[in-house]
Amino acid sequence: MEEQEKSLKDYLVAIRKRKSTIITIATVIFLLTIVIAFLIPPKYKSTATILIEQQEIPTDLVQSTVTSFADQQIQTIQARVMTRTNLLKIIDKFNLYKSEREFETTEELVKNMQDDIGLNVINADVVDPRTGRPTTATIAFSLSFEGEYPGQVQRVASELSSLYLSENLSSRSHKAADTAKFFKQESDRLNKKINQLESRLALFKQKNANSLPELQSLNLQILQKLETDVSTQNTTLNSLQDRHFYLTGQLAQMDPGNPALPDAAAQLKSLEAQYATVRSQYSSHHPDVIRLKNAIDALKSQTGNYSSTGIVDELSQLRAELAEKLKRYTPDHPDVIALKAKIKSLTQALAASKNKPEDKFYKNNPQNPAYITLQAQLDAVGSQIKAVTRQRAHLKQKITDLEKDLYKAPQVERGYLVLKRDYDDAVQRYQQTQAKLMQADVAKQLESESKGERFSLIDPAALPEKPISPNKPAIIFLGFILATGCGIGFAFVSDAISGTVRGAQSLKNLVGVLPLAVIPYEMNLADITKRKRIRKRVVILFILVIVVALLVINFFITPLDVLWFRLLRKIDFLTS
Repeated sequence: MEEQEKSLKDYLVAIRKRKSTIITIATVIFLLTIVIAFLIPPKYKSTATILIEQQEIPTDLVQSTVTSFADQQIQTIQARVMTRTNLLKIIDKFNLYKSEREFETTEELVKNMQDDIGLNVINADVVDPRTGRPTTATIAFSLSFEGEYPGQVQRVASELSSLYLSENLSSRSHKAADTAKFFKQESDRLNKKINQLESRLALFKQKNANSLPELQSLNLQILQKLETDVSTQNTTLNSLQDRHFYLTGQLAQMDPGNPALPDAAAQLKSLEAQYATVRSQYSSHHPDVIRLKNAIDALKSQTGNYSSTGIVDELSQLRAELAEKLKRYTPDHPDVIALKAKIKSLTQALAASKNKPEDKFYKNNPQNPAYITLQAQLDAVGSQIKAVTRQRAHLKQKITDLEKDLYKAPQVERGYLVLKRDYDDAVQRYQQTQAKLMQADVAKQLESESKGERFSLIDPAALPEKPISPNKPAIIFLGFILATGCGIGFAFVSDAISGTVRGAQSLKNLVGVLPLAVIPYEMNLADITKRKRIRKRVVILFILVIVVALLVINFFITPLDVLWFRLLRKIDFLTS
């Protein structure tokens, strides 16, 4: 059998024939949709708006140490507030998700709450005061929470806004305190470093006190002066040495004995010379030798003086005479032998005269005033020579030391400049750190008094009056469309699979010829009774569905009296 071609009339006939079934199916689906729309638990939303206020004190006067942008600060606070620990505390505090706790894990509860919390940033077009260019800035943000119970939603939204406000204050205060603490630690570290460098500089200066760069010109002046002083001391020393030589010669020619007996001394010298001559010729028992010895002893006892000057003079003459004799005679010549014997005798006498206590006595205790005066002058000159010598040696030592210091000056200057550069750099960094520390302290005080950029709650969370979901009119409307479509679709499908031939054209398509006549369908009493019975069942079912829906609304969603008063209030609001 070929497929039947159905026209619009055929579809309308199919709908009219099964209209009772269509109405029943559509009514049932529509009523189920209404029940579902009222059975879905409502969700309420409470929103709090927080304004981002700028710093009260101009930034030209006080710079805040919290330099992050507003949206960045919001994201940071959100990350700290939306932690698992904080959300679980809020869930326990307000007894959220009571039914879900029985079959959901803690992570799922936290995920549900994160999904129910909303944060919307409010931007505005402003002009950047630093660049003068238009830009978009975050001026406020809103916090919202969605839940089933209005009062609970409001309290949670208020709690979240309080957490954001307190976290902002805490975060800014901590940042300002951490900044001040950092600069304080850095300042203490630099201060300690400066003290160490000062100690090293002091020790370096103490160790190289005479080689410091700032003393180089002074050292050169001192060196020139010392060289001049040494030259003066050399001149003075030469003069004193000449005078000492002169006084020594004068003193050697003067007799330290008693000047009151000059004749006796001269006579004594003469007798000593005769005694030496006779002693070289005769033995000690010769009468002339004995006579001269007694005369010398008597004269010595008289004058108390003993001198060997005459012996020295005579010994010099004899040695000169011996030298002349040796030029003319041989060493065995009698005259030469006699001169040698005489020189030997005088030499022994001179040696004996030098060891005499009288000579030592007068030398240690001179009695000649002129000799004493000359000796005092000679001692004074000797003392001056020693003093000048010591002073010159001291000056030369100072010159040597100063030359060493000047030689070390370049190396000392290099080390000194390194220490001085480190010290100056540390001092400069310390001063900069101190300035920043003062700014950080002021910024810390600014944040502690909430004078900086801050969050202000301009619109606190309010008690929501109506749910944001579900959208019952939309659900009911979609349910109506779905019910109608399902009913009509059921009619079309039933008619398609029934195989019924409708209309003359369909019959022609099947058999190839048109029918001779078309007899219309006439309903009998049984058909009319069946139709009435079906309509009555549909009405009863519709009433039953409505009653069930009202009972569900009353016991599971909201009491009917409350719903009635809300409806009246809404009507009054719309008509006023």
